[in-house]
Amino acid sequence: MIGEEIFQRLQAEKDEGYGDFQAKLMPGIPRERIIGVRMDVLRRLAREYGQRENVGEFLRELPHRSYDETNLHGLILAGGKDYDETVARLDALLPYVDNWATCDMLKPRVFQKHRARLAGDIERWLSSGETYTVRFGMGMVMSHFLGEDFSEVWLERVAQVRSEEYYVNMMQAWFFATALGKQWDAALRYVTEQRLSSWVHNRTIQKAVESRRITPEQKELLRGWRIREKNGA
Repeated sequence: MIGEEIFQRLQAEKDEGYGDFQAKLMPGIPRERIIGVRMDVLRRLAREYGQRENVGEFLRELPHRSYDETNLHGLILAGGKDYDETVARLDALLPYVDNWATCDMLKPRVFQKHRARLAGDIERWLSSGETYTVRFGMGMVMSHFLGEDFSEVWLERVAQVRSEEYYVNMMQAWFFATALGKQWDAALRYVTEQRLSSWVHNRTIQKAVESRRITPEQKELLRGWRIREKNGA
């Protein structure tokens, strides 16, 4: 069984210190679920197993036993060359993504050639109500629609998301901080018109002020728009 073979390969590559470090970054994931395989090793294994004819068997074995298997799954999926197959595999995997690190490393390369089709799938993900599926959808907008294919429609769509989930709100702030760096005039209105929740608004400014894309003059302007939150922060 390819799944058991992969699990044993990952066990052979584990780094306990790295696993401890990863566990500190993801307090919601039990330490025993983290083998501790470094990303460069996972990428090498993804290239190897991605060529195997029976890799689909592993990709259907959900949920996986470990965080590392899920990450390897995501890396194999990201290397797929067929858009429809990649989206189908993503839709199967996303319900089992339970942490920000796995979510944010899901970057299918085939999406770069199919942005028109991607837009509809992003809408599904943003509307799902599932924490990491929504976060993934925002990440795809940030990766594909803040550059040459930019449309202000995407700023409005991401701004419409309202959530009590920390990892959704952090991605929303990251998105708008990135938008300020890439599409300053369009994104600034969401700050000056206070169209985000107070928490996301302030975290957007915080992240933008830390960004190298933002000029000193722009940072000074943004600081002046910080909102005093209810807890006095």
